[in-house]
Amino acid sequence: MSSENLIFTLVSCIGFMALVGWVSWLKTRGTADTKDGYFLAGRGLGATFIAGSLLLTNLSAEQLIGLNGSAYGHNLSSMGWEVTAAVATIAMALIFLPKYLAGAFTTLPQFLGDRFDPTVRRMSVVLFMLGYGFVTIPSVLYSGSVAVLLLFDVPGLSGLDYFSSLVAMVVLIGVVGSIYAIFGGLRAVAVSDTLNGVGLLIIGVLVPVFGLIALGGGDFASGMSKLAADHPEKLNAIGSSTDPTPFGTIFTGMIFANLFYWCTNQYVIQRTLGAKSLAEGQKGVLFSGFFKIMVPFMMMIPGVIAFHLYGPGLGTIDEAYPRLIRDVLPVYLSGFFLAVLLGAVFSSFNSLLNSAATLFSLDVYAPARGDKASDEELVRVAKIASLVIALFSFAVAPLLYFSPVGLWQIIREFTGFYNIPTIVIVIVGLFTASVPALGAKLVIVFHVIAYGLLRFVFDEVVTLHFIHLYAVLFVIEVGIMLICGALAPRAKAWEFTRNEQVDMTPWRFAKPLAMTLFSCVVATYLLFSPLGVASVDGFGNAFVLLISAVVFVNGLIWGRAWQRPVLGHQTG
Repeated sequence: MSSENLIFTLVSCIGFMALVGWVSWLKTRGTADTKDGYFLAGRGLGATFIAGSLLLTNLSAEQLIGLNGSAYGHNLSSMGWEVTAAVATIAMALIFLPKYLAGAFTTLPQFLGDRFDPTVRRMSVVLFMLGYGFVTIPSVLYSGSVAVLLLFDVPGLSGLDYFSSLVAMVVLIGVVGSIYAIFGGLRAVAVSDTLNGVGLLIIGVLVPVFGLIALGGGDFASGMSKLAADHPEKLNAIGSSTDPTPFGTIFTGMIFANLFYWCTNQYVIQRTLGAKSLAEGQKGVLFSGFFKIMVPFMMMIPGVIAFHLYGPGLGTIDEAYPRLIRDVLPVYLSGFFLAVLLGAVFSSFNSLLNSAATLFSLDVYAPARGDKASDEELVRVAKIASLVIALFSFAVAPLLYFSPVGLWQIIREFTGFYNIPTIVIVIVGLFTASVPALGAKLVIVFHVIAYGLLRFVFDEVVTLHFIHLYAVLFVIEVGIMLICGALAPRAKAWEFTRNEQVDMTPWRFAKPLAMTLFSCVVATYLLFSPLGVASVDGFGNAFVLLISAVVFVNGLIWGRAWQRPVLGHQTG
């Protein structure tokens, strides 16, 4: 990149980021002084901000690089993590969110304390804080920094060695991301996420378009033809046992991993807890599910295009997307792309930071003070906690460079310590009344020990795919809790305490839209399968028949939805 192009890229990047910061400040000034204002955006988030923030919180540099790399090196099987997440958003909108909002919960551990006891609340906080502090937050900073280094050759431009450049990028990204989380609270995070989300969608569409034009020698239609005709196996999402994500795993452990992430993970669900009504929350969550359907098109097709352009000869599969960006993205969009990339990284980082501070302030500090701390005190403690956690992550993130097993392996291994026990105790807690706190405590202790042994001690003996292992542990742990409920039930059955602070009228079209979203999941798998574009013969009659059936069923569902009268206030 020439010096003129570099200056233009940096100026345009700073300009877009400044615009996002200015709009975020306008939307949030004077709203982050109270507990609800800082932690839950004053319980005033609408569907647009919820959907935009969920999109950016979930998507970051590791998806841009990792998913495209997986598509380049293998096929589209890894889209399972993204596309099937839409099913979890349906569960969140229709099952979990009505309960969370009816109880006016600020954090998930607060709900667990209400359902079980303070010890379960503290144990869940420990799991989240350790996971966020040692793995998730540092990995977001690390992956974002690596993405910028790969895409814009920072070592070459700065004259620093790779590790020094990595440390500099970690600190730069971390400081800017911390500003939103520490000083603006959840509303600033949500507003900036939404603006950056619009940018991500624009880039997500433009990159494959420019890639197809390059593949077609300047003609988009020719590029489409080559993509479909040459190497159709790269477009197959039905993963075999040797692929990164075997197809069978989407029916076992992936279900529970996605339920944890979208329905119980504090840093994801926090913006839904700030919804100004149940209807707005349902809209935002379901709309975010449709964004997940778009991920294969925006973040995996470019990897397939890279395979067609460069063949299998790149040094590593993670070089596919950076190489494609450098070759096909016009210079006038490079600054915008850099700003969007950084925005995606900021989003995940500041969302994690905000949620970790929320957990510490409301689930550790407030109970220790006998729940007598003022709103100003809680907000001040949260800001201090955010600063400490941010500084800690600056120190840990660069150390991931020395990991022998790689970033993805670290995330997968350590998230497994707290995802399954969390979703187990939440589901059993919601749908039973007699299971005691003992059951939740036993499950947490059992899972940490069992998972640690299976992954780090007996990993060569127990060769079951780690996603299937999630399902096995889920079933065992649900059994443990139900047995505790049968042998040592609560002295008094738990009763859900309602504390509604927003309008709880459900969105009229939540259920029909949920059915359409599920249909889109099915249709996407049909499209990227041997019945669809992954076939050497193109679309067959079976594909046309199945897609027609999906469309027909949706027509019936929406026809009934439009005729049905508006329902009244939801009570349960």
